Amino acid sequence: MRKYILFGLIAFLLMFAGYFAFIYYIPYSEGVRSGELIKISKKGVVMKTWEGEISQGISGAQIFAFSVLDKDQKVIDNLQSYQGRYVKVTYIERYKTFAWWGDTKYFVTEVQLEESPHFKK
Repeated sequence: MRKYILFGLIAFLLMFAGYFAFIYYIPYSEGVRSGELIKISKKGVVMKTWEGEISQGISGAQIFAFSVLDKDQKVIDNLQSYQGRYVKVTYIERYKTFAWWGDTKYFVTEVQLEESPHFKK
C-alpha cells in the first residue's frame, strides 16, 4: 500500500513540475504595444505583484493591463519614471499565470520611451 501512495505522490509532483515548466518556459505569444502609461503599482494583500495599464487610444477606450515580474527591477524603475508618458512595451503572453506572478497573462520584459503620435512637436 505504501508503494502505491509513494508512486501516486511522485506522479503528482512530476505532473505539477511539468505543468509549471510548460507555463513558465513556453510563451503563448510575444509582442509590442504602445500607448500612454497610466498606471504602475504594487498591489496585493498576501502576494504583492507589480501591475500596470497602458491607454491605447485618445479617450482611453482600450486599456492594456499587464504585470511585471519582481526580477525585472530595471523595467519597474523605468515604468515608474515614465508614468504619464507615451511608451512602447515588449511583452510575453503566457497560457496561464500564478498568483505570485501577477494578475494578468501579459508580462512586460522591456520598456522604451516613445514620441506620442497624438501630440507631435
